[in-house]
Amino acid sequence: MGNKIKVPKLVLIESPFRGESHDTTRNNLLYARLCVRDSVLRGEAPYASHLFYTQTGILDDKIEEERMQGIDAGLAWGANAILSAFYIDMGISRGMEYGMKNAEKAGRPIEERSLGKPKEVKSMIEEMAKKKPFIDTGILF
Repeated sequence: MGNKIKVPKLVLIESPFRGESHDTTRNNLLYARLCVRDSVLRGEAPYASHLFYTQTGILDDKIEEERMQGIDAGLAWGANAILSAFYIDMGISRGMEYGMKNAEKAGRPIEERSLGKPKEVKSMIEEMAKKKPFIDTGILF
């Protein structure tokens, strides 16, 4: 009865999303997934709004108003986070700069992170690209 549940710290994940081309955006998306994985493996409870709100049928990142609504919604969630983790291997995007200003204004600590050397990160993205989409609802028929 004396065992307490260890609650991971809430971490807001910042990484580039929208790119100059479809391929760049795709690689940024795969990179964001790797960043979330890295955070979970650190024992954190990460949240990456750019992986959630940009899904088909939620918000359209090509519509600037919807893009900003998604960023602001993620930052509202981030108000409960104890850290903003900025993954910088792919550079710092305009959205990340916005997130950095928000974290500073909120007094939330900022941590810059890297997944490795450029060749290693490129290889990780290539490996992630090979994975097939898989959705398991857990429902047995």
